[in-house]
Amino acid sequence: MSCCLLEFCRVQELKAVREFLFQNQQNNPSLGDKKTENELAWDDSDWGSWDNPEAKEDGSGTTTGVVEDSAAGSAPWLQDCVVSLSPCSDLMVVAKDHKAVFLSAKWRTDDGGREEMTLAVSWSGTLSTEEGESVSSVICIPLASQKRSSTGRPDWTCIVVGFSSGYVRFYTESGVLLLAQLLNEDPVLRLKCRTYEIPRHPGVTEQHEELSILYPAALVTIDGFSLFQSLRACRNQVAREFARKDAAAAAGSEVVHPPPLAYKKWGLQDMDTIVDHSSVGIMTLCVFDQMKNASILGGFHASVKGSPPAMSQYITVGGGPYTGFYYAIEGSSQPLLSHVALAVASKLTSALFSAASGWLGWKKQSEEEPTQKQKPKVEPATPMAVRFGLPDSRRHGEFICLSPCNTLAGVTDDFGRVTLLDVGRGIAIRMWKGYRDAQLGWVQVSEGRGERESSPSAPLPRRHAQFLVIYAPRRGILEVWGTQQGPRVGAFTVGKHCRLLYAGYRLMGVNSVTSQGWLLHTQQVCLFDPATGALRTVTVPFHLALSDKKSERAKDMHLLKRLTTLLKSREVEPDILESEAQSVLLDIKHPAVKKQALESLLANKNAPVSCLTNITRVLLASLKGQDPEAVDEGLFQLCSSQLKLLQLYTDIQQLHSTGEATTDTHTEPTEVAGIEEELARVSPTLQRYAELTSGSRPSVSFALDSPDASLPVRSFLSQMECEGEEIRVVPGPNADWTQLGSFLFWGCLTGESPLQKVCTTLQKTGISPQQLLSLLLSVWLHREKEVLKKTEAVRHLHTLLTALSSMKGAVEESWDMQCVSPWWQQVRSACVQSHSSAAALLAAIVAHRAAKANITILAETKFQSEWEAVSLELEQWAVCVRQLEDVLSLQTLLCVPPPQGTPGSATPHCSVKALLEGGRGGIADSVAKWVFRQDLAPERLKDMLQRRGEAESTEQSSQPEQGKGEKSQEDAAFNRAAELLVSVCQRFPDSLSPDLLFAHCCWEYVVQWNKDPEEGRYLSWAVEHLKLVSSPHIQLGISSMMWNTFIVKCFSAAAFLIEKVGKAPKDRLCRRDVGMGDCAMTAFLGSCVQLLQILMEADSGVEEVTPPELCVEEVWGEAEGPASLAELALEQKGVHYPLVQHHYLLASLLHTAMTFSLRVKPLSLFDSKGKNAFFRELSSIQLMPSGDMDPGLVSLRQEFLLRVLTGWVTTQREAVEGSGSGDKTWPSLCLDLGLLLQVNPDILRRHLVCELYNQGLDPRAEQVMFEVEDKDVLGSQLLVLTGQRLSYSLLHTQTQTRPAMELLARLPPTLCTWLKAMDPSELGCPSVPLSQTSRLVSRLIEILPENHGQYSLALHLLEAVEDLQRDD
Repeated sequence: MSCCLLEFCRVQELKAVREFLFQNQQNNPSLGDKKTENELAWDDSDWGSWDNPEAKEDGSGTTTGVVEDSAAGSAPWLQDCVVSLSPCSDLMVVAKDHKAVFLSAKWRTDDGGREEMTLAVSWSGTLSTEEGESVSSVICIPLASQKRSSTGRPDWTCIVVGFSSGYVRFYTESGVLLLAQLLNEDPVLRLKCRTYEIPRHPGVTEQHEELSILYPAALVTIDGFSLFQSLRACRNQVAREFARKDAAAAAGSEVVHPPPLAYKKWGLQDMDTIVDHSSVGIMTLCVFDQMKNASILGGFHASVKGSPPAMSQYITVGGGPYTGFYYAIEGSSQPLLSHVALAVASKLTSALFSAASGWLGWKKQSEEEPTQKQKPKVEPATPMAVRFGLPDSRRHGEFICLSPCNTLAGVTDDFGRVTLLDVGRGIAIRMWKGYRDAQLGWVQVSEGRGERESSPSAPLPRRHAQFLVIYAPRRGILEVWGTQQGPRVGAFTVGKHCRLLYAGYRLMGVNSVTSQGWLLHTQQVCLFDPATGALRTVTVPFHLALSDKKSERAKDMHLLKRLTTLLKSREVEPDILESEAQSVLLDIKHPAVKKQALESLLANKNAPVSCLTNITRVLLASLKGQDPEAVDEGLFQLCSSQLKLLQLYTDIQQLHSTGEATTDTHTEPTEVAGIEEELARVSPTLQRYAELTSGSRPSVSFALDSPDASLPVRSFLSQMECEGEEIRVVPGPNADWTQLGSFLFWGCLTGESPLQKVCTTLQKTGISPQQLLSLLLSVWLHREKEVLKKTEAVRHLHTLLTALSSMKGAVEESWDMQCVSPWWQQVRSACVQSHSSAAALLAAIVAHRAAKANITILAETKFQSEWEAVSLELEQWAVCVRQLEDVLSLQTLLCVPPPQGTPGSATPHCSVKALLEGGRGGIADSVAKWVFRQDLAPERLKDMLQRRGEAESTEQSSQPEQGKGEKSQEDAAFNRAAELLVSVCQRFPDSLSPDLLFAHCCWEYVVQWNKDPEEGRYLSWAVEHLKLVSSPHIQLGISSMMWNTFIVKCFSAAAFLIEKVGKAPKDRLCRRDVGMGDCAMTAFLGSCVQLLQILMEADSGVEEVTPPELCVEEVWGEAEGPASLAELALEQKGVHYPLVQHHYLLASLLHTAMTFSLRVKPLSLFDSKGKNAFFRELSSIQLMPSGDMDPGLVSLRQEFLLRVLTGWVTTQREAVEGSGSGDKTWPSLCLDLGLLLQVNPDILRRHLVCELYNQGLDPRAEQVMFEVEDKDVLGSQLLVLTGQRLSYSLLHTQTQTRPAMELLARLPPTLCTWLKAMDPSELGCPSVPLSQTSRLVSRLIEILPENHGQYSLALHLLEAVEDLQRDD
């Protein structure tokens, strides 16, 4: 029991706190590096690092958690901040300049399942309201609760902040300003608080609570009771203002004025500089001191009053003198009364109430600052001269820290000294050297109960010891010193940038009545390490204050340290360890120390079990030989219980090491046959599951963590506890239970240990059968791979279950067969919760047989009948086994590894409980996730679901002939996956119906697309899966959910971006506004078109088909959880078809613009009604465009569609030249859009024909020509195109042939002139075979009427082309 440093809390988000407080310095790093010319550029950040490396002591506790990034380089930042910690350790404030961060306590569960406290940011912001002011001092005062049920925890904590402007403001934990006061116009130097302490002796004067505020030349003390009442009233008023919703009431007259504050203001005289203070409290001099002071002050003839006056003592530190002692006689100055001005933070009003005597209310930051004349009145100070001091002209004090008993004080100075003052006598009694920039704190320790109560006389009062804690940051060391002249009792190597936080007070609002029975949960001294965020407290045992070298406790502690050193040594022989440890334990006298020594010995990992057993037995024998009344009951029970556990450990270990095999005496042949029959039925699935799980990726494991590793005796003792005659297993992590279960039962399961003897030994110890059953199931379920390899393990498990069931207390004798047995329910609960599907199924099969045999025996005993017993228990087992078979089949499918080249992920694990809690859609959701991991295209999934019977065998027999090598392997893997999927679908015919599976696959792919929008294939496959859903009701619901949840936001962003740019945007703009690249956005818009088209088709088909009935398998009917996807889809509202069509039109326009890189402002193609209807809820009724559209808009739409057709024909020409086939759906899409956009489709067809001829695609043009209605206009357009072709052939070829020149001379002058006026450069493909041109002219003559004005020109063209063909 030595001095130790224990971590009790950890501060989170330190990096964010630092970045918030030092934001200006990070933006302007040069500001913090400027030095004045008089400063010496001395870097002492590494002072003393040679002799004191920053290594943590063993006793300081281990630190866990995540260390802040670059913490070492940024650790000194805390020294520039003002830090305060509440004495209850539930609130910390860190302030710098005008900013502050509040950190509140939160509880969380660590990896080991333990609850630990952390401090996390609850509020951050700016506290200053005056221009140029900054935070100079902060304290956190917890206020006691006034409720009768309170046990010492604070009701809330008030943060008191002093500013350089002289203001003192009070805040709540959430940063709400309660009230403010300007008592002095000088900066606030220090805030300190004194709270109520229960008097230790009858003659000690009760100290009043107060808050003291130090200014450079003044000291203000506020009465604690008055402050407590005012703060409560202000907080209640602020709560009412926040809760009030009526704006009129917020400014009204229902304000409750809090009681006035009572404070005293003293003007400190006769000291040059004052930097810190301490309010000692009220004291009364003895008669001798009273007469001495009177004679010194008044001389020989001074008169002395009959009773010594009560005085308030104040101590200040600074310069000239170094320490000053002030005394204020009670009654010499009347307290000043100040009315409180509430600071109510309201959105509507900021009520400012009466501000007499200097209290100023909170106001909005947007308001103008009051003029100098409106500043609060500052009361003058009452002069108070220094009574005496410690003069030292060169020494300047820096900090003073008063002890909890108000008798001692520690003072630091600029010479690196720490001085211990006797407050009562006003003298320095001790000084430490070499502690520059030291930080001080006090620890008060009470004597343990019972240590002085054994005296023959009346029990003596409990003693208290004071320890001074000194943190030397230059050396990175924390020391604990005994006072007044005691030695150093503890030293810890800590970081150089820590902060020692010492409050020196407790809860405010406590008195002698309300504190009765309270347990104040406060920390005295805390060390805050910014490098790790750890808060650690110093724990000092009372006996370290004892100076008697012959004390039994000191001798015992020496023996304990000797034993600890012995246990740490690894080279000690077991015999020597046993003799030495036994000698030490017998020599220790104090029971608490002896208990601690025995516990450390039992927790040692190097001590053999025989050594521990012998030592514990000898110690127990020595206790039995003593006087029973003198023996400590706790130590005696510890020895007897640990000896019993050690004996059990030895017995089990010996049974496992004998090598005696299990003899099967409890298993009937009929039961074995029944189990084998069940195993044969599920054997194919088990074999397939074992193959898939054994081929999983290898993982790293350690030999000590392996279940096969022998269980150390200390682990066994830590997991077992003995209560009287019974032994109980301590609840712990699953890994510990598995290790303990392996130690007890694994040898029995493998047949290497005598099963009956092990069970008998365990039964004699008194361990409950329920805990033994839990251990057995834990090892069985967690060692699944090994269980599947050992075929005999199932039979041994049946024997073990039967043996445990026959123990007393397992199956109740009064059990009614029509009720559920708690014993077998425990087995079912473990099986349905386990993720080891195969092991759980085997355990359920075995337990089912064992339960059936047990029920049969009970039925024969009760009813004496040969009828088979029917019970609710067997029904429960039948359902459980069926569920586990289904889960095993599903888990086998999920274990199929994904194909190579796809992003792999951990194999998901399912259980019966997880599927039941996942709702009715959980099974389909699991299979949909598997489909995504397998990267299965929708068509391949459809093929899988259609495989049945003979089709499978036919495909499998023909499979080797179709391909070789990798192709055949991929096909074989596909076939195996298809078989597993079909088997799972057969087991879940309702939950995995095709519609539900396709719907969940659709949703899974759209969720994955939302995570990675660059993968446009995911959204495309989601739409393809949606197309495969046959029910229009489910299609409609899923489409609506997809649109509202994922699509509409990106769709609107894309539309606004294209509208803003006026063309297809570049990749950078797409990524900035939409969150995906240009190619991905094109694919996204294409999927939007298909989705909206599905939505329209589903809406049209809903009325023709009845909604589907969602069923679930009988054994899975108890599924509870969130609503399934299909249920949500059926609950969706219907859509407004014209609005969907309106969005479909916009999506098509956006997709065409992105596909062909066209210039267009898509929203400008619609009128105001059309624009307002976009991106609304598809189920809402919007005002849609109706009637004839504006001709200007129709013209813009027609121009856009014509450019789309031009772009498509260009891509078709490129596809022909590249021997490919382009998309042929665009012309029909443009014609459909033309109808919706009120564009004449005949104009589009004529333009398409001309563009096809222009690109030399004459055969396709002839097909479209038949659909054109206005042949005359088309003929005129094609006549010009024919002239351009002929002009190119006769006039613009590089090598003109002689026949061509002769033909040109023979042409009629009008035709020749017309050909010369043609411009062949407008042709996309000018070099077209003459045969195609001849066919085109023939088509022209057919479609042109004879009375057409250009009919004769067409005849001349025909003659010219025929002559040119004959010449060739």
